[in-house]
Amino acid sequence: MSYSTNTQTDQPQADKLGSVLITQGVENFNESVAFSTLSQNQSNVYSINYIPIQPKTLLETGLDQQLIVELIAKTMLMLGKVHLTTLANRLKLSIHVLNEVLSFMVVEHMAMIVRRGATDIDVEYQLTLTGKASAQEFMSRSSYTGSAPVTLHAYQAMIARQSVRNNRVTQADIDAAFSDITLNAEVKNQIGAAMNSGRPLFLYGPAGSGKTYLSEKLSRLLPGLIAVPHAVVVDNEIIQVYDPLLHLSVDTTQAQPDPTDYSQDYRQTDSRWVICKRPVVITGGELTLDMLDLKYDRVSGFYQAPPHFKANNGIFIVDDLGRQKVAPLDLMNRWVVPMEHAHDYLSLHTGYKFTVPFDMSLVFSTNLSPSAIADESFLRRLGYKIYIGPLTEDEYRRVFCQHAQALGIAYDEVAFRYLVDQLHQNSGQALIACYPRDLLNQIVDYARYYGDPPMMTEQAFNRAWRTYFAIEHVI
Repeated sequence: MSYSTNTQTDQPQADKLGSVLITQGVENFNESVAFSTLSQNQSNVYSINYIPIQPKTLLETGLDQQLIVELIAKTMLMLGKVHLTTLANRLKLSIHVLNEVLSFMVVEHMAMIVRRGATDIDVEYQLTLTGKASAQEFMSRSSYTGSAPVTLHAYQAMIARQSVRNNRVTQADIDAAFSDITLNAEVKNQIGAAMNSGRPLFLYGPAGSGKTYLSEKLSRLLPGLIAVPHAVVVDNEIIQVYDPLLHLSVDTTQAQPDPTDYSQDYRQTDSRWVICKRPVVITGGELTLDMLDLKYDRVSGFYQAPPHFKANNGIFIVDDLGRQKVAPLDLMNRWVVPMEHAHDYLSLHTGYKFTVPFDMSLVFSTNLSPSAIADESFLRRLGYKIYIGPLTEDEYRRVFCQHAQALGIAYDEVAFRYLVDQLHQNSGQALIACYPRDLLNQIVDYARYYGDPPMMTEQAFNRAWRTYFAIEHVI
């Protein structure tokens, strides 16, 4: 392939909110990435400060013409006769950009106009014999026919603007975010400070204490929407980034720029970017070192981004640390450079190496003690080690009340006292956060089986306790 991309690594300079234009040097041209402000309300999780503006010209896309020629040709090869608006919808490019490239393809006898309507956009194209031969060659190298990508530099600029390190968490934010969660006050304060540090969180404690649940809820402390590219091009290779299972898109058609701000650019947004909630990416015992590299499909000829790439501007949770096939220390050593320098090194199958931003709240969750995972020098790099332990009796009661109400079960203090004073105390089982939900769910299961309304009773707790903890007899 002959198209070129920006390979410099200059970071964008911060500037004021509003309509913004960044111009960066490129090998053969200047790449411009425009942004428009939709909202400056940081307290609103559905606000977004910057949204990319649709490029008017090929130059503004930052892409080489040959890349777009190949995408158009492969799309036409699949669809046959194609309307101009269909190409625009599939490739996420403006009519202006497509007309510029299609004119070149017509001159080069790769494509021809087969129908022209009453308007400039009512045009249909199809490949010539020469164009079909070229498209088949393009398809043999890469079958990617999705959205046109953005350049690595455009991606780096966007990640910097949306950085989690720009976020500030106060005690009021913590109280609001966790208002529906029973959580020790000291733990909440520790989490708030950790989120402001930009350093990883290491949550440890007994199984079932709520570490994973709490990790997922940290997204409440990262307000605002972000722009995620469908794909990024690096050294002529396509890397798919947007994942609909992780990047939950949001309809922003109702969000409009301030009409009194005459500096705004009122072009449509750049559809190569998807406006999403900040991602929460969770990996568990299945995580291996090779999963943290680019995944190249030799059949399709393009790449899938690794999980931490997809987690940029969001949260990446490494759950059940210590249960992976790879040793915990080896896994954590993989994060040394990304954690300290805020970027990671990735390699293409061609051997080309490049850096990508590592901008996320990184959370490790484990049932093991920190000393069992890594040595003291490495643990210092983690910053915050937060213990999530058993609940106090009052906290345990509050959790029981919350789950009982959710399941439609009347809370009974006498039955609760039996559970704590007899079952827990006699067995030595700590008051773990997951027990109320799990025990009450079993009470509901038994009630459905017997055809009775679910109730908190000594008998009901005895049944649930026996099957939950694999106890042959409950005394």
